[in-house]
Amino acid sequence: MLSQRTRYTIRALQHLADHYGEGPIQLTQIADAQNIPAKFLTVILSEMSRAGLVATLRGKDGGYWLALAPVDISYGDIVRLTRGSLALVPCASRFAHETCKNCLEERKCRLRQLMLRVRDETAQVLDGITLADPIPVEDAPH
Repeated sequence: MLSQRTRYTIRALQHLADHYGEGPIQLTQIADAQNIPAKFLTVILSEMSRAGLVATLRGKDGGYWLALAPVDISYGDIVRLTRGSLALVPCASRFAHETCKNCLEERKCRLRQLMLRVRDETAQVLDGITLADPIPVEDAPH
């Protein structure tokens, strides 16, 4: 499951992508439009700035904007930056691998094999969609 931090980050970056090329967007505008607590958003945008996805300008006319074109930022990039891994279990993580507690034997574990497949297919989907891609919103049942 995606953390609240990851969901807020995605929404903030989507907002900046929607206004790409319009100049700096004030933090309060993003926070209000996306219903994100301003203090939390400050931390998120600072992290995204350090990661090179967001640029900032201080002052009265300052704000935030995407440092890269929306087409150059995939949802996979965002999730990895905020979550660290696309894996649902530690033994399926590509970069933060840990043997699961009470694991029988990794190479014979069917759950791990399934989670490796889920990780890889999730990566394929998220890496294939960028902030520039339209994502239609439909009324769907929960």
